[in-house]
This record gives sequence, C-alpha cells and structure tokens, in this order.
Amino acid sequence: MKAEIRKLAVFLEETHSEMGRTVSPPTRKAAAIAVIRNPFAGRYVEDLTPLIDIGAELGGLLGEKCVVALGIEPSKAESYGKAAMVGENGELEHAAALLHPAMGKPLRAAVEKGAALVPSSKKRGGPGQTLDIPLGHKDAAFVRSHFDGMEVSLNDSPRADEIMVAVAVTDSGRPFARVGGLKVDEIEGKDGLR
Repeated sequence: MKAEIRKLAVFLEETHSEMGRTVSPPTRKAAAIAVIRNPFAGRYVEDLTPLIDIGAELGGLLGEKCVVALGIEPSKAESYGKAAMVGENGELEHAAALLHPAMGKPLRAAVEKGAALVPSSKKRGGPGQTLDIPLGHKDAAFVRSHFDGMEVSLNDSPRADEIMVAVAVTDSGRPFARVGGLKVDEIEGKDGLR
C-alpha cells in the first residue's frame, strides 16, 4: 500500500535576531508535511504493517524535502524530528505505526547518518490544530543545544479520515544556546548518545 497523499507542504523558518542580538548565520529549521488518507479510519485493524510501510516511504520523501528547503548538503543537517496527527476517526496507534522506526532509515539516508533516535510526537486533532515536532541532534542525543521543536499547522488538515505526517530538519541548534551539555565539536556519533 502506498500513501494516498492529498497535500504536501514545506515550511522554512529562519531566526535572524534573538533578544536584540543578531544571529549570524541565522538558525534555520525546515518542516515537510504530508496529509494522507488514513486507510484504517473508523475501524479497528490488528495488523498496522501497511502504515509502517507508508511511514518508511514518507521518511525519505519528507526528509529530502526538508534538506532541499534548507538548501544544504544532506551531511550539513544537524537535527531532526518527526510527528503525526490523526484525524478524529483515527487512533493514536495509527500515528505510532507511521512513526515506527522503519521511518528512521530513509530519513537518516536523507540527512546522511543519524546515529541518534529520531524524537517523535503523536496526537489526535482536526483542521488547523498545531502539531509540535520535537527536535534533537541527529548524531548525539546529549547535545542540549539542539533540544528544540517546530510547530506547524494546516488550516484544512487533518480531516477526520486523514493523518498529517511531518518531518523537521535543522542546519543548527538554538540561537545562543548556553545550558551546557555535549558540544557539537565533541560529538563521536557512534552510540547515538555522545
């Protein structure tokens, strides 16, 4: 089963100033969203493998769209995250299936590497509601400067029988991060933690 995509959207956010201080170069985040038909809306289905397969398909597609929006080489991506919102006729397990670790392999390919777990969130909602995409450094979870998030919404999504699936990628951490933790230049990138 392939994703039945109704809509794709891409957002680019740049922060040029923080607390009156210039951010140079600007910190940048991109999010790519797919609004898909939920094949299991309104009914209980034991085997959610088709949604896991769709998640894998969307991981690469959305990850690549984020990298293109940032205008960077895949290796220059620094953090990533994923999220899904099911419409009212879906269940949270549908979002969980889409965000299954199978989505991670093609997303990691889109950003070159990615030793760390991909942070994720899931919720039920309706058109216009905000979806929060958590972010973490792609190679080392202990890099606190990259603990962040990105909010996205679409005024007409998700409809009752749809799922809104999103991936976010950044080319940097938070502006002026100063709460400690592992620094980017200290990353080993072997175990996903350090």
